[in-house]
Amino acid sequence: MTTAAFTPWILGLTGGIGSGKSAAAERFVELGVHLVDADQAARWVVEPGRPALASIVERFGAGVLLEDGTLNRSALRERIFSDPTQRRWLEQLLHPLIGQEIFSYLAKAQSPYAVYVSPLLIESGQYQKTQRILVIDVPQSVQIARTLQRDDTSEAQVQAILAAQLSREERLRHADDVVVNDRDLPWLHQQIDQLHAFYLTLRGGQP
Repeated sequence: MTTAAFTPWILGLTGGIGSGKSAAAERFVELGVHLVDADQAARWVVEPGRPALASIVERFGAGVLLEDGTLNRSALRERIFSDPTQRRWLEQLLHPLIGQEIFSYLAKAQSPYAVYVSPLLIESGQYQKTQRILVIDVPQSVQIARTLQRDDTSEAQVQAILAAQLSREERLRHADDVVVNDRDLPWLHQQIDQLHAFYLTLRGGQP
């Protein structure tokens, strides 16, 4: 007996630095939901043999490659960091390819819905291709404390990152669902489990 083909609807998952969106994403995977992370897709499109890597080497030279032929990300960052023109060129090359990679992968998902994780989901406009948005939210004081504990960085650097990201209020304004992740990991898992049960009842992301 064959099952009818279906297209999974897409849940956009986002949150600011230190919010715990990665832990939430891992829980969705544990529950059997197909998921793609924007950072993963950014790595896929510049793998050896892909046209994007060839274009990057043609523009910046072989110095942006490691000995094994993979992209030397730190060398590329140095070349574009202080040159807005080069940075824009790279973004114009990669962003459409990353978007194609992400949504091609999500369309092939075998779960009733699929999750797209991106810290810049709203800023990039990619949220418009999702059917529902889940924001993992925490107070800013918690973001700072968690990031300082996790990363080798200063509070000033964390504050700079927060200032560069979308404001908490603007992110929440786009949310269909919100998890305030200010407790422990078992509690976060419980919230995701409850949302997962709800999402399985939806069609196209709607009740």
